[in-house]
Amino acid sequence: MDITLNFGCDGLALSLPDAWTVDVLEKHPMPVIEQPQSHIEQLLDHPSASLPLKALARGKRSACILICDDTRPVPNGLLLPPMIRRLLDAGIAAEEIDILVATGLHGPVEGSRLDALLGTKELPEKVKISNHYARSDEDHVPLQPTSSGIPVCLDRRFVEADLKLVTGLVEPHFMAGYSGGRKVIAPGICHEKTIRQLHAPILLDHPRASLGCLENNPLHEAQLEILHQLGDVYGISVVLNEQRQLCFADFGALEQGHARAVEFFRSYGEITVEKSYSTVLTSSAGDPLDRTYYQTVKAMVGAMAAVRPGGKIFVASACGEGVGSADYIEAQKLLVNKGLYKFHREMLQRPRAKIDEWQTQEQVKAMQKADVVLYAPGLDESQARLTGVEVVEDLEAAVASWVEQCGDERVAVVPEGPYVLLQPAVSTGENR
Repeated sequence: MDITLNFGCDGLALSLPDAWTVDVLEKHPMPVIEQPQSHIEQLLDHPSASLPLKALARGKRSACILICDDTRPVPNGLLLPPMIRRLLDAGIAAEEIDILVATGLHGPVEGSRLDALLGTKELPEKVKISNHYARSDEDHVPLQPTSSGIPVCLDRRFVEADLKLVTGLVEPHFMAGYSGGRKVIAPGICHEKTIRQLHAPILLDHPRASLGCLENNPLHEAQLEILHQLGDVYGISVVLNEQRQLCFADFGALEQGHARAVEFFRSYGEITVEKSYSTVLTSSAGDPLDRTYYQTVKAMVGAMAAVRPGGKIFVASACGEGVGSADYIEAQKLLVNKGLYKFHREMLQRPRAKIDEWQTQEQVKAMQKADVVLYAPGLDESQARLTGVEVVEDLEAAVASWVEQCGDERVAVVPEGPYVLLQPAVSTGENR
């Protein structure tokens, strides 16, 4: 059987033996919006549950639009120009409009990467385009702590803007349940100390802080508390299919619009897994998510619902930009040097997370259930050792060897990796 995994920009073609029973786990086909540009224009002028954007902007002096960094394929070139035109038409001066890249603790997006992220050359010259810097104290203002005691400091450019707008892609997220919406704010424009507390090991070890889970998810609840402190926040939430085509968009109050996007995604992207597999072959969803090993961890967690305890998860990820940040590398070194269980035990004793350690914590969850095998041609030998998993040069051969060894020729393939939400037919603790 010939299959193609989402991998880099071009995909990874593989050939699996015809004698195997191969189950391809993928989203149901989504209806595509045939004229996305006119659809967005109509949405901004005639939203279903909000005043039109121009009406919201009228009488305001300033506006700040949050956009995700370039780890997510948000169609900014489609969204930003019509938004800004309406802000200008409402009387907001171009120099009072700030497009703020919600980087969290990721590095800034600059140069050609920023051009690609914006996806358009149609923006007026005087519109400000900025990156959020989580370690810059003067860029942040304090708000009230959350009910669980998390200190809240947010980027003042957003807090002090008269009109607060957010764009975001809604997809499954392995800690917050779903990305987009409130997550673009928290952790997107939070101070470092807020981000580290939002990602505290004990919080992320909660069984409800997991993929596709919003109800009683302590991270989601903290994010909503932060959102509620900001007053009126509006946004566009979008859903894309595997070909990155626009399938859903909502404009209006951020929390409600995000919820409608989640509901839409679930009807197409939530796939029930009727049985568990000894072998799961998946991807890190291709570019931009598979540029680093840091983001690749999401593929491991996404496959957990399909793999049986003691099975193997095979992940294909280009990793052309290496492992990840220096902080993440330090976390991975601790995992490799201390071992799985000692690392996890010591990590849970810390009241707040070390920077980027949360990704290693999520990897531990996957490794506690199954062995992980990685195909990542972008990593050199020293980088491969930092992953803490088996790294192979021939993915087809590695999968074939394992299938022969385990004697189970039923194989699950998840071409789109963590962009598909796999749900076990009967929810058990082992899948959470």
